[in-house]
Amino acid sequence: MPLYEHVYLARQDLSAQQVEELTTQLSGVIGQMGGKITKNEYWGLKSLTYRIRKNRKAHMTLLNVDAPPAALNEIERQERLNEDVLRYLTIRVEAHEDGPSAMMRKSDRDRDERGGRRRGGEDGDGVDGGGDRGGGVSSSTGGGEE
Repeated sequence: MPLYEHVYLARQDLSAQQVEELTTQLSGVIGQMGGKITKNEYWGLKSLTYRIRKNRKAHMTLLNVDAPPAALNEIERQERLNEDVLRYLTIRVEAHEDGPSAMMRKSDRDRDERGGRRRGGEDGDGVDGGGDRGGGVSSSTGGGEE
């Protein structure tokens, strides 16, 4: 059977439990049609770049699917009918990634970077790390005022 990565965005006013129930419902449809979900990642409530149906945030979920095309057509049809689903995207892939997806690795990396900056500022070495201390216009810019 072909392999797919399926991501859907759910409305921001749903709870995480309701999003999980929606994922379970979609997994059940895939299971009934002879497919299976190999990985289910809840990416959390994320800010959107632009508003979608008056929502500024959305719950994002990734499903790695091993199912016939008819099963994907059915879950996409159900997502079009469901008012809680804002957007969805299904991509056919040659092989599923092992381990966490890029979105989950990104959140781990961001958490590590924030921790590193916090420790760097607390060690009391007196180094500011900020750029221009003069606060004025540089002479090379030709500010005109002297």
